[in-house]
Amino acid sequence: MSYSFEYIDIILLAMIAGFIFLRLRGILGKRTGYEGKTNPQFQEIIEKINTDVKEKLNDNFDETAQKEFLKGAKIAYETIITDFSDDDNKLIKSKPLLSKKIYDQFNQALKERSNRGHYAEITFIGVNSADVKEHKKTNSILKVTVDFVGEVITCIKDKDKKIISGDPEKIKKIYDTWVFSRDTRSTNPNWQLVDILT
Repeated sequence: MSYSFEYIDIILLAMIAGFIFLRLRGILGKRTGYEGKTNPQFQEIIEKINTDVKEKLNDNFDETAQKEFLKGAKIAYETIITDFSDDDNKLIKSKPLLSKKIYDQFNQALKERSNRGHYAEITFIGVNSADVKEHKKTNSILKVTVDFVGEVITCIKDKDKKIISGDPEKIKKIYDTWVFSRDTRSTNPNWQLVDILT
């Protein structure tokens, strides 16, 4: 999920382009007037390098990057959902994965549940699918919207262990659309959940 390797690729490609340019200049010399067309073979090499560099600069979230991202997104999805079943009603494991806005929203929901004397029992079965719906980069901030389909067994109980909602014997399919964000300039490779779309 880190883009550090992609930026290293960009730097290496730029260095190679610079090296070849200097070599060509040393071999062909500087143009001081009309000297005919550049050798087509050399021109093709330069154009290929320039194209590779441009593609690396513009393609910051290609298919390979998306696959790696989705691996981590699935883990984050499970971690955040199961955190709601903790008896202490604290988002201990999820906190680094949440933006302040989402953390405050989740924390408030947990406090309200606790004040009612309720607690959740959640068994995470698995992620049926996780697909990148869209990705958008604004300046250095990359946001990725993911559609999740998951399965859980969940129910809410009161302090007397009476079931308020849900079914502890039934698998429930859930559909979520979450937005993750990361500053691509940061050395921190982790993403944060910044929005939940309804």
